Amino acid sequence: MISRRLSFVAAVLVALAAGGAAVPASAAETETAVARGGRLYDNWYKELKTTRPDSTHPSYPASGKSPKNSWRCNACHGWDYQGDKAMGIKGIGGAKGKPEAQIVAVLRDKTHAYTPDLLPDVAANELAMFVSKGQTDVAKFVDAAGKPKGNVAKGEVYYNSLCGVCHGADGKKVSTGMALGQASEYPAAVVHKALNGQPAEAMPMLRAFDHQVTADIVAYSQSLPK
Repeated sequence: MISRRLSFVAAVLVALAAGGAAVPASAAETETAVARGGRLYDNWYKELKTTRPDSTHPSYPASGKSPKNSWRCNACHGWDYQGDKAMGIKGIGGAKGKPEAQIVAVLRDKTHAYTPDLLPDVAANELAMFVSKGQTDVAKFVDAAGKPKGNVAKGEVYYNSLCGVCHGADGKKVSTGMALGQASEYPAAVVHKALNGQPAEAMPMLRAFDHQVTADIVAYSQSLPK
């Protein structure tokens, strides 16, 4: 029953984002797959409800600051998808628009080492869809200093309408993660999670809305208590 309700809510959100017009099922399914790919990019082993590899990723630089998270895509390629210059790692922007099969081949190569036993074919294809079709130009919504380019007043309305029912008016209601006021110190990460959802959680994805809505919510979230 809960899953049906969430599916209904997702369908309504897509319809609202399209101005009330009917959305072809294939388009809705694509957006769903892209968003799940975004959650896999965030934390694939949590989204798949599997075990994190014990070893450090074989291509993770020795200079990396978080070896235990080294198997997460964002650990190397960043929440803004621009990579990490300090570690000499490129972003994934060059893969925009590439065929999913080509991206899956890269995921399976020796550098990335996402074998089918770690990342099954369906998940690999969804992650590839995100890389090809789902990357957001985070710089449009978060400035170089890490400040969201959002309207706080609008963000408060959006937050109370879309987020507050689960996260609470103060952003502290969800006990499985940090308070939103604290999380907002990492605006690019919050933008990514708001658009695609939180791995393995029943969190609505805002990808179907104008992405400025997410930027406004993130701007407002910075006013919430830490």
